[in-house]
Amino acid sequence: MKEELLFCPLGGSGEIGMNLNLYAYGKPENQKWIIIDVGVTFADDSVPGIDLIYPDPGFIVDKKDDVLGIILTHAHEDHIGAIAHIWPKLKCNIYATPFTAVLVREKFKEKKIDITSNLKIVELNGTLNLDPFKIEFVTLTHSILEPNGLKIDTPAGTVLHTGDWKCDPNPLIGNKIDESKLKKIGDEGVLAMICDSTNVFSMGRSGSEMDVRKNMLNIVENLKKRIIVTSFASNVARMESVFYCAEKTGRQIALVGRSMHRIFKAARECGYLKNVIDPIDPRDAKNIGREKIIYLCTGSQGEPMGAMMRIANYVHPDVFIEKGDSVIFSSKIIPGNEKKLYKLHNQLVREGIEVISEENEFIHVSGHPNREDLKDMYNWVRPKSIIPVHGEHRHMIEHIKFAKEMQIPYTVKVENGDIVKLHPGEKPEVFDRAPSGRLYVDGNIAVEEDSRSIKERRNISANGILDVTILVTPKGNIHNKPILNYSGLPIDNDEDYQYELENIIEKTTRTFSLNNQNQKENIIDAIKISCRKITKEITGKKPVTKIKLIRI
Repeated sequence: MKEELLFCPLGGSGEIGMNLNLYAYGKPENQKWIIIDVGVTFADDSVPGIDLIYPDPGFIVDKKDDVLGIILTHAHEDHIGAIAHIWPKLKCNIYATPFTAVLVREKFKEKKIDITSNLKIVELNGTLNLDPFKIEFVTLTHSILEPNGLKIDTPAGTVLHTGDWKCDPNPLIGNKIDESKLKKIGDEGVLAMICDSTNVFSMGRSGSEMDVRKNMLNIVENLKKRIIVTSFASNVARMESVFYCAEKTGRQIALVGRSMHRIFKAARECGYLKNVIDPIDPRDAKNIGREKIIYLCTGSQGEPMGAMMRIANYVHPDVFIEKGDSVIFSSKIIPGNEKKLYKLHNQLVREGIEVISEENEFIHVSGHPNREDLKDMYNWVRPKSIIPVHGEHRHMIEHIKFAKEMQIPYTVKVENGDIVKLHPGEKPEVFDRAPSGRLYVDGNIAVEEDSRSIKERRNISANGILDVTILVTPKGNIHNKPILNYSGLPIDNDEDYQYELENIIEKTTRTFSLNNQNQKENIIDAIKISCRKITKEITGKKPVTKIKLIRI
């Protein structure tokens, strides 16, 4: 059997978020694997009580003895957020550049896991030898510090895994995209490029952080009262721009929100943000005039517990907002967040607060490549084949069309779980499927989507809950009245509803001997059916119903 070079996404293909990509090389019975990124996505209202979702790693966990390591391209949550959840099942080395490593270390610290011996720091533009893979980190530009593409050399050829990237001639902090290295990689020959698809529908270029800074300064100079800027904490260049605007306009700056403090600390630890003014404590900012302070806070997507929402609801302990103040939303409105964000905007405007967003000012640029950026990458690298990732199906289909326009010989559309054979063969193709899926972080436990806890919580959120306790005497009679507890039901009259429940319970139990232990389950089922039926007639809801028979 010939050696094979395989690519398999377990997350991040057919969706934007929770990236987890696998590469394998070797004969089918003796292949070695590497993992690129281990990310999360964030749950929506369809899964109440769930915050994080990450790819099911079962397929690669079964091969853990052949896993050579996890390589992280950058520190966004959709690329590293699941690392502390998945690593304990693998216990392999993790490779990351310094800034990413600092944030990864914090994640393991929260889990009380000592990762010191397994977390390996790779310097910028460094190399890594995980035989048969030789990996070179390639400096790119993105909306976070130290984003990397990965040149993956194997005996079968070279793969360029772009990670997240854009072209920015002046990213303000960190290095520009390494065009010369990418051209060199292209000259040497690239078997396949696995590439970011996020902005494939967007024409032109994604824009420069320098231009955002210039316009933000113009905006801040014309604002006279308190200013609150909310942005993604991970965008350190944007953070630096807000510090710059504060200094240029004679204002102090205060950081608000745990993530904002964590990223600021990590950036300084790695040698960034050394030349900005020192932030002040938000508690001290209360003593500074409205016209002399800028708050930089989390919650740009209207998260219920984010700092911005708490400020808007006047429940933040340290930050107050009032008529005449201004809020700058220096971030993209992520699809799906429009409703809650517009609600927040309207709430602020009603209070006489000016809202500035990407809809009315140039205060944000994307961290992903628009079409002109993609053209540059294709012209530099000239891959033999392209596999779009980091996009929904519509993005990846459009990316394939674009790649064909760029004269790329071969394209492959993948979904999570597809195993692509990059070598041998004239062209890459999907030839097998790996088990794939999602795991939901439910409290401290990872559960599957169809888990009992999630099903019940969905049902409760839609239909409410009814709890019935029946006390049974030694003679087999109901002691007093059933104890009824319910919530989430649209009840107009509690007394009438309770009377109907008591009546139907009495009628149902007449057909049974409550002393008969052999009939206990049948009794409970019958009461449950009766209670749900009468509740449906009265309220239109079929609540999650619990029946308890207690003998006294």
